[in-house]
Amino acid sequence: MPLVTASFTRRALLAASLALLTGCASVRPDVPGPPAVPTARTEQDALLRAAERRFVDDCLADRGVRATAEPRAPAEDRALQAALFGTGPRELSVTLATGAVVTAHSDGCLATARDRLYGDQHRWFRVQVVVDNLRAEAQARYRDDPAHRAALARWTACVAPPGRPRPERPDPGDAARCSRESGLDETRTRLERAELAEVRALHHDELITYRQLRDRALLRAVQLPAPTPPEKGNVPS
Repeated sequence: MPLVTASFTRRALLAASLALLTGCASVRPDVPGPPAVPTARTEQDALLRAAERRFVDDCLADRGVRATAEPRAPAEDRALQAALFGTGPRELSVTLATGAVVTAHSDGCLATARDRLYGDQHRWFRVQVVVDNLRAEAQARYRDDPAHRAALARWTACVAPPGRPRPERPDPGDAARCSRESGLDETRTRLERAELAEVRALHHDELITYRQLRDRALLRAVQLPAPTPPEKGNVPS
């Protein structure tokens, strides 16, 4: 199975960012007592997204740019993209073990927000990219394993038996059945588990830094004051 690398156009990123920016959410409930970092991963992720959105909003306001989901003129759209993502050469770059290169600007409001939240956008960018691609690295490592190649050959023979034309795109039902019958699913699961453990050991330092920066960001996020209510007559986001 070929590796699939997430790739987004600037417009797709802009749409995703606006979906976050225009949604209403408080960073923490306005309740008495000391703030506590949630223990559930999903709640932690939501807390970090809300804090990042607050910082992005602050940055855009400082630059005189307002993010809305309303239609914008081309010039306004370009100005918003530039404010969010930055312009010019991409200053942040990480080359992964798979050979893929991930780059980003360091002068946009998204970068500014992450710098405020994580304390060091350069370190956060590097370790986040590495950690987010650990599974892809593990998959690349087992791709040429003899057991995987043999299972993949059995799968190919199953979906395209000799003497029959090979379909450009196998029927999903046939592909799933052949994955089971050829042992491809089981082989990939076994090899990925072993390789992922090896990859995590290789990136031990990055994983530690990732957890440290994330934990500090959670503390910053949970201590943010509740959002200021909109003035009377303004429409809340």
